[in-house]
Amino acid sequence: MKWEEFIEITGKLPVINTDLFSAGEINLRPLKVQISRWQKQGKIVQLKRGIYVLAEPYKKQNIYEPYLAAILKSPSYISLEKALEYHGLIPEGVNVYTSVTTKRPGKYATKLGIFDYRHIKASLFWGYQSITINKQTAFMALPEKALLDFFYLKKIKISLDYLDAMRLQNLTNINLKQLLAFAKRFEKPRILRIAKILKKYIESEKTGEKAL
Repeated sequence: MKWEEFIEITGKLPVINTDLFSAGEINLRPLKVQISRWQKQGKIVQLKRGIYVLAEPYKKQNIYEPYLAAILKSPSYISLEKALEYHGLIPEGVNVYTSVTTKRPGKYATKLGIFDYRHIKASLFWGYQSITINKQTAFMALPEKALLDFFYLKKIKISLDYLDAMRLQNLTNINLKQLLAFAKRFEKPRILRIAKILKKYIESEKTGEKAL
């Protein structure tokens, strides 16, 4: 396949998956050799095996990074710090896109960002929403689930001092009833205790009365 033909097929795609060609009449073996050459020439960028993006100036589509997080490992949804940033719950910008997945954990350090995946059992894979930008669909934890995932996966011992250090903000974005309902779905006494402490802390911050 010539470069011009490849661009004609892939130019408007945000991400190139070589599986795209497996259903057609294209012989994949020589195509993979050609893709390797184009990569060395700097025309395409490999994100992981079989997943590529066009390099500048060839790409015609901007990439929505949360969409890329969903593509690199599926099923997955963004959670923990990156989801807290997305919902405006923490003031800091987060460089790493941390997702949870029912598959093996792993990390991809790419030119488009760092994508970290934490394993979670299938019974806890819920509490997220789909977000579509420029026809690119990503999956993001709801704010309540992002908080619970954070304490569950990091095994952090919660305290009021720790919550102060997190500098949580925009607490009206958190539905306290949903927070407790989600915590009960974990079926983990520790997570329910954490949710109750979070609830008490959030209520105190809203009223201006410091929790004890």
